[in-house]
Amino acid sequence: MHKVELLAPVSNLEELKIALKYGADAVYTGGEIFGCETTSRNFTKEEIKEGSEFAHKLGKKLYVTVNVIPHNDDFIQLDEYLLELQEAKVDAIIIADPGVLSIVRNVVPNMEVHLSSQANIANYVTADFWYTQGVKRVTVARELSFKEISQIRAKTSFDMDIEAFMHGAICISYSGRRLISNYLNGRGDANNSNDYSGKLEYSLIEEKRQGEYYPVYEDKRGTFFYNSKDLCMIEYIPDLIKTGINSLKIEGKTKNIYNLASIVRAYKMAIDEFYKNPDEWKFNPTWLEEIKKGTSRDFTTGFYLDETREYDNEDEQYYNINKYEFVGLVKDIENKLALIKLEDKINIGDEVEVISPFKETISSKIEQIYNANDEEIELAEKEQIVKIKLSQSIDKDCMLRRESKDEK
Repeated sequence: MHKVELLAPVSNLEELKIALKYGADAVYTGGEIFGCETTSRNFTKEEIKEGSEFAHKLGKKLYVTVNVIPHNDDFIQLDEYLLELQEAKVDAIIIADPGVLSIVRNVVPNMEVHLSSQANIANYVTADFWYTQGVKRVTVARELSFKEISQIRAKTSFDMDIEAFMHGAICISYSGRRLISNYLNGRGDANNSNDYSGKLEYSLIEEKRQGEYYPVYEDKRGTFFYNSKDLCMIEYIPDLIKTGINSLKIEGKTKNIYNLASIVRAYKMAIDEFYKNPDEWKFNPTWLEEIKKGTSRDFTTGFYLDETREYDNEDEQYYNINKYEFVGLVKDIENKLALIKLEDKINIGDEVEVISPFKETISSKIEQIYNANDEEIELAEKEQIVKIKLSQSIDKDCMLRRESKDEK
C-alpha cells in the first residue's frame, strides 16, 4: 500500500519548522508575489531558501504557490521568480493557470508542478489532460465524494499524484475580481483602484440558517466564500487512503502555531496508526479532542460521504466549544527551566497540558516563574518572556495549554 503524504500550510519560518517537527511530511507556502493574497504566505526569497534547506535536512519537502489567475502585467516578473524558486531548490510549485504552466515549462522545465484546487478537477478526463501537459499532481475539487475520487484514481496514470483536502476551511467558490467591492463601488474593475473596500469584512447568510455566517474574503484577485464549519476527516483516514489519494492536505487558514501543531499532530497519530495495521485501525476519540482543543469552529465532513455528516450541536460529543488557551511554545530548555514567550498570563500553581511531537499529552503544574532578570515572580503577563519550572520534565518545541479560566 502506498504511503500517503501529510501536507500542512505554513505562513512563516517558525510555522514551517513546527509543522515539520510535529509530523508533516511536506509544507506549502507562498512567496511575496504570484500567490493569491487571501491565502498567500508571503515568504521572502531568503526565507524560502532557508525553509527549503530545513525541510530537506529532515527528509521532507517544501512546495510554493504560484497560483494567481494572472493578468497581462503579471507575467513580467514571472521568469525571474521561477528561477529564484529553482535556485532555492523547492520541491514543487503549485499553479492554477495554463498560461503560467507554459511559462514554467519554458523557464524551469525540470520543476515539478502541482495543480491547485482552483483549477476545479472534478473528473478523470480533466485530470488526465493536465497530466499529459506535464502536471505531476492534481488537487481534486472539494465537492467530490470518496467514490468519485476512487474513479479518478482508477482511470488515470498511477504516475500522477492525487491530492485532496482533509481538514480546514471549505472554499465554496472562487469568483471574478472583487465581486462585492466592485458592485458596491459601482465600477467594473477595482483591481487597480486605490479606493479599495476589499479590506472590509463580509459574511454570507442563508435565509433559513439565521446565525450561521459564511465568511467572505476579498483581495485584488478575487472573492472567496468559506463554509462556516471546518472540514474534519480524521474519523475517515482509512477511507481517504484507500481511494488512492497520495497527499492529504490541511487547508491554509490556520490561526497560529498551536492551532497548526494540534491539527498536524492529531492527523499524524491517526495516519501512523493506520499503517501499523490497516485492517485493525480504529478511530481514537482522543485525536478529535486534540483538534478541538486547538480551534473553536464546528466541523463537517463536506462532500466525501453519500450523506453529509455534520458534527452538529445536538450531539454533545461533537459540539465544538474551545475551552483551552494557548500558553506558549517552549523556545529552549535552560538548566531544566523552559524558556517561553507567553501567549497568555500565567500564575504559579497553574495546571497546564503539554503537547509535543510523537508523544502523548501530559498534565503538569507551574512550580516556579522567573523573569528576564532571573528574578522569581508569582505571575507573568502575556507577551512576557519567562523561564518556568514544571512538575514534569519537557523538551524544546513543546507547547503548553490550559483550560480557559472562563470555563473553570
